[in-house]
Amino acid sequence: MLTHQLKYMLKYFTSILLFSVVYIGFAQENQGQLDLSPKDTTYQYREEYGLRFGVDLSRPILSFTNGDEYTGLEFVADYRLSEKLFIAGEFGNEKKTKQEDLYNFTTNGSYIKLGLEVNNYVNWYGEQNFITFGGRYGFATFSQTLNSYSIYDSNRYFNPDSFAEVSTTPEEFSSLNASWIEAVLGFKAELFANIYLGASVRLGHLISNKEAERFPNLFIPGFNKVTDNAKWGVGYNYSISYFLPIYKKVRKKQDETEVSN
Repeated sequence: MLTHQLKYMLKYFTSILLFSVVYIGFAQENQGQLDLSPKDTTYQYREEYGLRFGVDLSRPILSFTNGDEYTGLEFVADYRLSEKLFIAGEFGNEKKTKQEDLYNFTTNGSYIKLGLEVNNYVNWYGEQNFITFGGRYGFATFSQTLNSYSIYDSNRYFNPDSFAEVSTTPEEFSSLNASWIEAVLGFKAELFANIYLGASVRLGHLISNKEAERFPNLFIPGFNKVTDNAKWGVGYNYSISYFLPIYKKVRKKQDETEVSN
């Protein structure tokens, strides 16, 4: 009886020993096949580069709310040159009628602005928002029409309103132009895939201003109102634009540490 149990235990122990030897040999064989060479774990994120184009929203709204006094349309565009640098511009047309104390005039013309913008906002991966600053060179060609004008009459007996109407016959002054530089501060936020909402404020300084001899330029398309003895103008826009991807460029992952800091 004891001999039978001893044989059974010896058989059981031999089976376990054999299984262990086979398992260890298989494990060592697989370990020799493992690729233990160091891997490059640097993640590379590819940012999209391309053309963004759209339209200014403020000018159609002003055209609708001001009736015959104002009509305007402006197209906007930018092209990404590098991670932070963009070439940008605007092209548009404005027609504005203004009633002053002594005269009524209409300015009508087109303009173009070209310049550079620098993005000062660091995005997380997958995010495409921009806070930019930069500059533009602007040029406008236009005409001005003096619709009517009056002169001051000191004789209150014949003219109690003090202004005597002289002419209501429109007089047009054409082939006018102006150029300026402007500083631009703005932002663009991605609302949906490739759809952006933007806004900007602009401070311009006149470089040249070709005027008619008989009537000064009081409004310049793209520049805004012109005041006496001042060469500064202020403008703004609100835009909706579409981004057209053209190619992708690698942005290294270590840039993300700048965001977290």
